[in-house]
Amino acid sequence: MKIAVASDHRGFSVKDKILSQVQQLQHEAEDFGPDSADICDYPDFGAKAAKAVSEGLVDRAILICGSGIGMCIVANKFKGVRAALCHDDLTAEMSRMHNDANVLCLSADLLGDRITSRMVELWLSTPFQGGRHARRIGKISEYEQQAAGLPIDPAPPC
Repeated sequence: MKIAVASDHRGFSVKDKILSQVQQLQHEAEDFGPDSADICDYPDFGAKAAKAVSEGLVDRAILICGSGIGMCIVANKFKGVRAALCHDDLTAEMSRMHNDANVLCLSADLLGDRITSRMVELWLSTPFQGGRHARRIGKISEYEQQAAGLPIDPAPPC
């Protein structure tokens, strides 16, 4: 898989570790910035990576800022992006299994190297379960189209 990785200044050192890990796990890692730990704005880098996911230029993205919250908010503004803020193994795994998350958002300030590494590994290796979860992802896509003013087909009842 091709994985975009981006951060702000607070996540810069974590970003470099994740880029190496993604490559060690036999995926293609693409650095979406920043190029230094100088103070910068997370929306600029999160948006670049999320747009790449939305446009199909990369398969998934991993975004890191101080809390992970800001990156998650900006990523979810892009069509087709399902960004999840994860803080442990369970949330990382479930974001893939049930939500088919294509963007993983992480906190640079609240997570240690060991849990971050484990979550990245789980998130990259966990498949989407499909089934009833696929129906729900379909509904999310319909709401996204509706919010954009596009016509949608009515969803079947549960």
